[in-house]
Amino acid sequence: MEMKHSLYDKLQTLKPRGEALDDQNRLKAMERPLLSWYEEHRRILPWREDPKPYRVWISEIMLQQTRVEAVKPYFARFMEALPCIGDLSEVSEDELLKLWEGLGYYSRAKNLKKAAKLLVEQYGGELPASYEELKKLPGIGSYTAGAIASIAFGIPVPAVDGNVLRVISRVIGSKEDILKQSVKSGIEEKLKAVMPKEAASSYNQGLIEIGAVVCIPNGAPLCDRCPLSSLCVAREKDLTGVIPVKTPKKPRKSEDKTVMLLWLKGRVAIRKREGTGLLASLYEFPNAEGHLDEAQLLSYLQVKEGNIKELPPSRHIFSHVEWNMTAYRIELEEMPGGDYLWVTPEEIKKTYSLPGAFKAYTKLVR
Repeated sequence: MEMKHSLYDKLQTLKPRGEALDDQNRLKAMERPLLSWYEEHRRILPWREDPKPYRVWISEIMLQQTRVEAVKPYFARFMEALPCIGDLSEVSEDELLKLWEGLGYYSRAKNLKKAAKLLVEQYGGELPASYEELKKLPGIGSYTAGAIASIAFGIPVPAVDGNVLRVISRVIGSKEDILKQSVKSGIEEKLKAVMPKEAASSYNQGLIEIGAVVCIPNGAPLCDRCPLSSLCVAREKDLTGVIPVKTPKKPRKSEDKTVMLLWLKGRVAIRKREGTGLLASLYEFPNAEGHLDEAQLLSYLQVKEGNIKELPPSRHIFSHVEWNMTAYRIELEEMPGGDYLWVTPEEIKKTYSLPGAFKAYTKLVR
């Protein structure tokens, strides 16, 4: 009740009787309840409890497109293997991608290494305590720069991700498309004008936390648990099902694939994908476009015969394309055509990174 009284009192001082609260004053009024709520309800997370710049950076990159609970074991393993920027700058690509295996969006890991090299060469192996300098690093945009700057260095700059866009759009009742860069930039400017200089870390993390666990991305918001509910235009006008506004995504392209688990003398075949495009530079099981029958498989492999066993089909959804996979286990007596690397199941487990698209079949090999 104390929080509600203080918020009510603050609102009364911000608007004349009968006059609607404008966006700026509405956002100003968030500060006290937001910080109080975050102090009491924030989740205990390893990168929060020890917010050194390197740890904040790695966690923020991992958390892009990935759930918090899924990130925790990856973060722990990454910190153990590569405890500092110097280690990250020197790690081999194969080892780095193996550490990242299963997180997806592998360009994130590659940009980490590119940025680490620049940090060693130009910044003495440390992240710069500057929002503008952070934005110059590969893989770091305005959100990640804002998160690192505010959480690790206490610099009062916003960190506006999808969670924050959703929360702020609902609070101010905005029906603008949050996928437009101009809308995101506008919200960044609004927050920069009102955020507390002495509590930038808690302020940004509080907004992100509300978006993650209260004003949730999928499903109805939990308005009865929200410290900002008395300020929220979308709740007041019953617009939470309409706001935030997003441009509908284009339908995903669907592609058929045939995956081959080729076995020869106790080893299985993998190959490395090209250095550009989808899943660039990652290892994969041999695969072909379309759904091939047994005769087509033998022709593709340039062999006369093989012990062919059909495996369960699988499907994997990327952001813009969907793979519909049929698969076969094929025992060979002769070397097939094609440039393959023949490895043991143990080597796949410990050394070679295969993307999550092949997860169903990697399990069968391991």
